[in-house]
Amino acid sequence: MPLVPMNEMLSDARQKQYAVGCYNAINLDMVRGVMEAAEAERSPVILCHAEVHFQYTPLEMAAPILVQAAERATVPTALLLDHGEDFGAMVRAMKLGINAIMFDGSSLPYAENVASAQEIVRIANALGVSVEAELGHVTRPKSAGADGDEDDSVVDDTSLYTDPEQARRFVEATGVHALAVAFGTAHGVYLKKPKLDLKRLQAIAKDSPVPLVMHGGSGLSAEDFRQAIDHGISKINYYTGMAVYAAERLKQRLNQTDEKSFYHHLMMEGIAAIREDVQQSMRLFGSSGMA
Repeated sequence: MPLVPMNEMLSDARQKQYAVGCYNAINLDMVRGVMEAAEAERSPVILCHAEVHFQYTPLEMAAPILVQAAERATVPTALLLDHGEDFGAMVRAMKLGINAIMFDGSSLPYAENVASAQEIVRIANALGVSVEAELGHVTRPKSAGADGDEDDSVVDDTSLYTDPEQARRFVEATGVHALAVAFGTAHGVYLKKPKLDLKRLQAIAKDSPVPLVMHGGSGLSAEDFRQAIDHGISKINYYTGMAVYAAERLKQRLNQTDEKSFYHHLMMEGIAAIREDVQQSMRLFGSSGMA
C-alpha cells in the first residue's frame, strides 16, 4: 500500500475522536511486531525512528526497513522521523522516503522555534511531507530511561506546559500539520504519578487549526489515555511501554529455564511481545478497526 500522508491520517482521527499510535521501532524485530499488530487490529499506524535512537540504528539503515514495511502493509501507514533537531538529519530522512517529520524546537526560544519550523515546512511541502512541531516542552529526565539529559526536577515545572493562545499563533505562523503539546506527560518511565492538565489541553484543542499530539504517554492509566483523547489528542507517541514489556517478557523466558538459549528464539519472543503490547495500545487508543 502506498504511504498515507500523516496529516490526512490525523485529520480522520480528529474528526472521529480516536488517536493514531506512533511507534518508535528501532530495529527490524520491533517493526515486525508493530506492523503485525496493525494488520491484526486493522488499524492505521505511524512507524517512526527517533534521532536519539540513531546511536542504536543509524537512519540510513533504519529508513529502508521502515519504507519496505509500509509498502507491504495492507493498512494505512505513515513514516516519521521523531524528535528531529538536526536540520541535515531531517532533510536526509525526507530523501530516504520518510513522509513525516517531527521537528523538535521545544528547547529553542519561541522566535527561533517559529523560524526553524517555517523552514522545515517550506522544504517538506515541496516534497509532500507532513510536519509536526512541538510547543512547550515534554520533559526527558535523565533517570527515566529515555536517553534524556535533563535534571529530574523538570517533571514538576509547569512553566514548560504549552500556552493555548501561543499554540494557535505558532500553528498559523509556521503552517505545521500537527502540534505536540505539553500538559503533564514526560518521556520515559514516570518518576512520579503524572497529573495531566486536561483543561489546558481542551483549551489548546478548541482553537488549534491542526490535530494535537501527545508524547511521553507510556505509564499513563487507561483512563488517562481516554481522557487525553476525549480532550483533543489525535496522535500518541509510544515507545517506553512496549520496550519495557518486551524486555520483561525476555527476562521471564530466560529465568524459566536452565537450558541453552538462542538469540533467534528470543527474537521471536520479542516480536510476539511487541505485537501483543501494541495491539493492546491500539484498542485503547480507539484506532482498531479504523483502517
